[in-house]
Amino acid sequence: MISGNFADGVRTVVPIGRLELIYSPEPWLFSIKRRAEIDAHFERARVGRPGIWNGPVLVMHRHRVDGDTLEGAFLQTDFASFLAWRDWGFPDAGVINCFSMGALRTSDGAWLMGVMAPHTAGAGKIYFPAGTPDPGDIVGGTVDLAGSVIREVAEETGLGTGDFTVASGWYGVIDGPRIALMKVLQAREPAEALRARIVDYLAAEAEPELADIRIVRSARDFDPMMPRFVTAFLDHTGFSSLTRS
Repeated sequence: MISGNFADGVRTVVPIGRLELIYSPEPWLFSIKRRAEIDAHFERARVGRPGIWNGPVLVMHRHRVDGDTLEGAFLQTDFASFLAWRDWGFPDAGVINCFSMGALRTSDGAWLMGVMAPHTAGAGKIYFPAGTPDPGDIVGGTVDLAGSVIREVAEETGLGTGDFTVASGWYGVIDGPRIALMKVLQAREPAEALRARIVDYLAAEAEPELADIRIVRSARDFDPMMPRFVTAFLDHTGFSSLTRS
């Protein structure tokens, strides 16, 4: 069993077969107590990125990994509070940033990642299609991160379920106050062709979330702008072995 909070680096990459995630709202004291500082920080952040929206998001306030099951409960907060918490080094150990990513793997064994556009909160970062959970992911009292993956991939790349096979399980990457849930999406096209399709999609968008698409075939393609939970996942899964299904 793995439980509690993880504040000092990547612990492990664990196979997750089942998610039991619920929406269980409660006040987030960090957001309440530091409201004025949070609002000021958000206004400063918007100076260079005026398109950032202070909408509602979900963060995990209780979690446990038992066997291959991740259990968790989420509360709702505003993006300004989430952004300040992230930018200030995650000062409140009472919550976790748990989110899902669509790990796009091509038919020739490469991985495709997006470079976040300058107007986004993650400008310049390189990772798989993802998004912070929000109230739209709440389905009948549960938090549907599997559905969130498919939606984010479609919004960011234009790809749909006809373009890939969705793995049944997950990889959970525990990285300090983050739990990144990686869902492998096995694409039916090779890397160059799929990248070209996505780049064409981005060129047609008025304000795409991604500025570019990177092909990652080995650790030699790692970039300092790739977060450590992404490179930890790639180190774990490799580039030629079969993925978890």
